[in-house]
Amino acid sequence: MDYIERLSQDSKGNKSSSAAGKKKKSGELSKQKWAILSLSSIPLVMTLGNSMLIPVLPSMEKKLSITAFQTSMVITVYSIVAIFLIPVAGYLSDHIGRKKVIIPSLIIAGIGGLISGWAAWKLDNAYWLILIGRALQGVGAAGAAPIVLPFVGDMFKNDDDVSSCLGLIETSNTFGKVLSPILGALLAGFIWFLPFFSFPVFCTISVIMVMVLVKSPKSKSKPIPFKEFFSNVKKTFTEKGKWLYAIFFIGGILMLVLFGILFYLSEIFETEYGIKDLKKGLFLALPLGALCLSSFIAGKVIKDNKVLMKWLTFGGIVAASLAIAALWLSIKLWFMIGMFLIAGVGIGIGLPCLDALITAGIEKEERGTISSIYSSMRFIGVAAGPPIIAMLMKQATYWIFITLSGLSIIAAFVAIIAIKPGEKKAH
Repeated sequence: MDYIERLSQDSKGNKSSSAAGKKKKSGELSKQKWAILSLSSIPLVMTLGNSMLIPVLPSMEKKLSITAFQTSMVITVYSIVAIFLIPVAGYLSDHIGRKKVIIPSLIIAGIGGLISGWAAWKLDNAYWLILIGRALQGVGAAGAAPIVLPFVGDMFKNDDDVSSCLGLIETSNTFGKVLSPILGALLAGFIWFLPFFSFPVFCTISVIMVMVLVKSPKSKSKPIPFKEFFSNVKKTFTEKGKWLYAIFFIGGILMLVLFGILFYLSEIFETEYGIKDLKKGLFLALPLGALCLSSFIAGKVIKDNKVLMKWLTFGGIVAASLAIAALWLSIKLWFMIGMFLIAGVGIGIGLPCLDALITAGIEKEERGTISSIYSSMRFIGVAAGPPIIAMLMKQATYWIFITLSGLSIIAAFVAIIAIKPGEKKAH
């Protein structure tokens, strides 16, 4: 039986105790509010460390005398390193504990920010050392934000609690994207490389919060041997591979579209409309704010309803695709912002649904590894978006919209075909 089908039937069996469940949910979430806040700081900080640089890229291009493609690599190298290390971090977190992976990872990420900032400050030919620092940030990112998803799954037994908390985590992630262009532009307005130095400060705050306020759930079971663990993961993919691969693919596409949009807007605002510095940060924050709000609402609405998760994901992606396709008609400033705002809403609706489907559908022993692979796929999208758009910007503008809209349509098609929640049966 498909896991979504099983969960759907379980939810029907629990209807008689829904009032008690709601009380339990409310009490459990309230009891863990400081731990949730601390864990939410991690995706917020990691998002700041990456997205805060987006409004700075045109200035970096001029200061370092590099090409648009080279500046896009400042975003991409962070993600490429994380892609390969996230599954390793997930495996380690399943075996030695989530906090033991998260805290050192935050420290490493902070050190990477210091290296990039120092290189930009002190060296004339700083580009390559900046990339090294960014790669080190990617190492830290691999063991930080992706581990939060399985950590939340460990903390709560109730599916409603997990979905609600994941909605808050995804909202924190998207709020980081809203805050990033504003904060990045504000800091760069003083000194262009100041965003690099701010990142270690944020990492330090997050480390302290996690150390003091988050307690790892007690595990009665001992870590299983690697051979048995690998066999279980292989079995998971054999039994659930179709929907897992689908969610991996959709998550990657959504992040590619999002970061492609951000890179395009950062360039076009400055080159075509003369919108710079803090004003550009505020303009970039508009579609991201819509994404943040829609993620928060979706996380509250979906609870453990897997059918609703599927259709919200599909509908959100279709809305994003149509909004991007509409830009073939016009790229006047406010029309463009309006369409990307709708795209942000669509992406924001889909992300917490994908998080909840992944976390609720995997056994605890393999949860860290499977959710880490999912995070890797999202990082592939983050890595691919800016350089793809940088190359397409050399062609006719409509190719950007054709590419992003077309990829979104493919992701919607995969969602409707491969994610199949069990139909609710009458009692």
